[in-house]
Amino acid sequence: MYKLTVKSHFSAAHFLRNYEGSCENLHGHNWTVTLTVEGKKLNSTDLLIDFKELKKVLKQILEELDHRLINDHPDFIEVNPSSERLAEFIFKKAKEKLKPYKGIKVKEVSVYETDTSCATYYE
Repeated sequence: MYKLTVKSHFSAAHFLRNYEGSCENLHGHNWTVTLTVEGKKLNSTDLLIDFKELKKVLKQILEELDHRLINDHPDFIEVNPSSERLAEFIFKKAKEKLKPYKGIKVKEVSVYETDTSCATYYE
């Protein structure tokens, strides 16, 4: 098996509904996101997938979230935009975008609110 990870970031605001504490108030983060994929076979260039392609997929997904109030995004109108839910959202979007790449599976997505706190989603 081969496993590749790319990292990117986005900046956005959010608030957590029904949270008792300061995170219930509007605030922002500079999130860091890692996307990890895996597969068994390399292509004719001995790559699982070109890092450029993987970075492009992640960038397209993060553009939906960057510099906005995440609570206003259609996927977060009723669901809290917690780091856990953001990781799940990014995972599912990446899974969909990577369908054309046969033999590549999204392994996990981690979303860091800070350098020391992250949430990871995997299936």
